[in-house]
Amino acid sequence: MEFWRGSVFYEIYMKSFQDSNGDGLGDFKGLTSRLDYLVDLGVDGIWLTPFYPSPQVDNGYDVSDYCDINPDYGNMDLYHSNLDLYHSNPDYGNMADFREFMKAADARGIKVIIDLVLNHSSTEHAWFKESRSSKTNPKRDYYIWREKPNNWESFFGGSAWELDKLTGEYYYHSFAKEQADLNWANPAVRAEIEQVLAFWLNEGVAGFRLDVINNLTLVLEFPDNPVVDNEMEHVYDRNQQGLEQALEQIAAFCRKEREVFLVGEISSDKLPEIAKYSSKTMLDVTFNFNFGSVELLDAQSVFTTLNEMETALQEGQWPTLFFGSHDMSRFTTRLSNGNLSKTKLLAFLMLTAKGIPFIYYGEEVGMPDLTFSSVEEMRDIQGTAAYYQALQAGSDEQSALELAINKTRDKARGPMVFSDGKPFTTGQPWIKMASLNEEEVLSMWHFYQALLAFRKGHDFKEKEYSSLTLDGETLSYQRGEFLFLLHFGETEVTYPLQEKSELVFGEAVMLEAGVKMGAYAGIALRVED
Repeated sequence: MEFWRGSVFYEIYMKSFQDSNGDGLGDFKGLTSRLDYLVDLGVDGIWLTPFYPSPQVDNGYDVSDYCDINPDYGNMDLYHSNLDLYHSNPDYGNMADFREFMKAADARGIKVIIDLVLNHSSTEHAWFKESRSSKTNPKRDYYIWREKPNNWESFFGGSAWELDKLTGEYYYHSFAKEQADLNWANPAVRAEIEQVLAFWLNEGVAGFRLDVINNLTLVLEFPDNPVVDNEMEHVYDRNQQGLEQALEQIAAFCRKEREVFLVGEISSDKLPEIAKYSSKTMLDVTFNFNFGSVELLDAQSVFTTLNEMETALQEGQWPTLFFGSHDMSRFTTRLSNGNLSKTKLLAFLMLTAKGIPFIYYGEEVGMPDLTFSSVEEMRDIQGTAAYYQALQAGSDEQSALELAINKTRDKARGPMVFSDGKPFTTGQPWIKMASLNEEEVLSMWHFYQALLAFRKGHDFKEKEYSSLTLDGETLSYQRGEFLFLLHFGETEVTYPLQEKSELVFGEAVMLEAGVKMGAYAGIALRVED
């Protein structure tokens, strides 16, 4: 069976996990020092957000070199002290810290997958600098150029076209203007990306999380997108013809010599769109944003979505299970409103339902959203751009700030708070930190640790559902010999049981013909034949 099918992955936002040198930014040495923490927690794999050289317009998702490490995350002191050594010897400089991290992770049995941004590069990338230098440059068609823009809008707001005065043409950017979209219709671009994939596979990574991967192909006649109620519908600039072939080519290249885990971020919350790129010849899994990024969750919605995922996914393909990431509000704030029991219940769901769980760093200690009182406290371009666009459109400062707070992804990117109390940094963190209740931190940590140990010790994680039912506010599903009960109600409930059962995880009172559970309780029962 594929290694990923029973694994739990832990997403690490590089800037915010652990700083080793006091500069306020997380780095590979800091991350390496925390691998034993992750072993104690019980995860099987790590997903790293971008760590490549980047101007950091979009916190690393604007890549200026796909085959190196940002000096902020590598050996910064060596980089500054001996540039000749850094550039001439691949065993020194930024890659050295990455390679030490990879060796240490491998020694602990932890798989590492890395974020790859194949839809666009930074405008500081060497490819783009050549592309913009002249209309006849061999790399001109590495990007998408037009004499006149159409009405397409960036997903960050404003026009998706930027005039480059050097050649008098517009280049396409589906996100920030500093993030120029690569032209996947050009075979030379696909060949370059294969070299990037080969580089990191040779470094030992176990797979890739592919950013906004359904934006790779466009309708190259560039018809205007429809606009409904002043909102653009992105009809012609994502999910276009040729995407499945592109994903099949990526998958075939990656899997030539060994098993490689491919995760796709699909910029959609529509399950049929999300599911269709998951198959044996394309991506292993695609992120289920229809489930993970909702604003409200109850027993009925969970039951409905779990059933929809069973219907939409092809045979053998599994959903992803997550409630947090670097792009969304933290679920202890968004879904639980700080309620510790409800937060634990959602964690229980994520780690016992059928699928591949992705824990976002800090969830295991109950980290909440950061709060902001000014735009100066923010770092994320999505929030700050919304603020200044609102001001330009005539909004007052308070309304613009409220819009920025709603749009910013910074609220989920605060520096890590560890259960052992050791600080993220000895210096000034790159962004403000959340304050947590120590007792609640330890309670959450021990809950996650126990739940992950229970998961690791039993084979249910590899099983299909043999039943999936909803009774009032209590969701139940059976996988193998285990029956899982999740009570979403605010008061206690007695759930009837047909078979003789043994309580093996969680808190409940076993009765002669049922089990009594408290508010927001999740329990596991071993069902006897």
